[in-house]
Amino acid sequence: MSSSNKNRNTRSERMRRRRRKKRIIRGGLILALILAAAIVLVIALGGKQEEGTDSPSDENITISQSVPEEKEEDPVPTNTPAPTPEPLEISTEGLHSDYALLLRLRDDAVLMDKAGTEQMYPASMTKIMTALLAIENLPNLDEQITVTAEEINPAYELGASMAGFNAGETVTVRDLLYGVLLPSGAEACAALADRVAGSETAFVDLMNQKAQELGMENTHFVTVSGLHDPNHYTTCYDIAILLKYAIQNETFRTIFTTPSYTTSATEDHPQGIALGSSMFAQLGGDPKLDNGGVIEGGKTGTEDAAGHCLASLALIDGEEYILVTGHAPDSPDGTPYIIADARYVYNQL
Repeated sequence: MSSSNKNRNTRSERMRRRRRKKRIIRGGLILALILAAAIVLVIALGGKQEEGTDSPSDENITISQSVPEEKEEDPVPTNTPAPTPEPLEISTEGLHSDYALLLRLRDDAVLMDKAGTEQMYPASMTKIMTALLAIENLPNLDEQITVTAEEINPAYELGASMAGFNAGETVTVRDLLYGVLLPSGAEACAALADRVAGSETAFVDLMNQKAQELGMENTHFVTVSGLHDPNHYTTCYDIAILLKYAIQNETFRTIFTTPSYTTSATEDHPQGIALGSSMFAQLGGDPKLDNGGVIEGGKTGTEDAAGHCLASLALIDGEEYILVTGHAPDSPDGTPYIIADARYVYNQL
């Protein structure tokens, strides 16, 4: 082989080696790029996997759902209607009183009404208000009060009923209250009025204020005892409102339902004064009713223009009732018509 050929072969071999080396280098670069890309991809996927780990799984997610309430089915209608209690039918045909009203205390239901909202004269039913205000303003029932001649003489001269206290006699508030509600003593009314308000006129103002507070819209007082005056009037309904309120006072209720009482001993009355309820006296000592009920208490009133009046409380079959009657005439046989009217109405319950 000539030297020229040998040199050519040597150069060709060198070129082949260079090309092979370049291919190896190029392949290495490509492989490096592939590996780098793979690493980047792995890192990226790993980050997403971590983010997915921090997120709450479906098992930890609570979904609030509103569950519809079960609607109660309406009761199936039946062909049998519910029983309706029969309404009370209280007749007024047998009443002698021109005015009358029956009130059931449980629900203030007016069960009987005969001109019960028409104006009438209350006579001594007025003393319900007098006694009530005295109780509310003189809480110490043992307080001493001296009765004066000025509190006795005017009422005595007008023929008003008296409890029997003397001028200058010192008695307790309690004794005077019993004197007001049982024998209907006018001098006891005057003595209490003077002690509470300083005068009967000022006390009458308190009476009218109280009447307004209680909703006695058709009532106006002029005197503390109920002596007649054209401007001294009320209604059966208003007296029923007053009495219902008054008997909620324990002291009033006790006195109102007491048949008899003896006052404390004084120099003028060492044995006290025996006081009796005018209503219980007219009941003849028998407050029982034919239906098993009982008349528990009451306040009578008698005056020419007012006729005979009565505001009474009765208990029948566990229910309490108030009956107010007014302007009953005199009875020819001696039986007080107000008592006959009370029995007539209450026995229908």
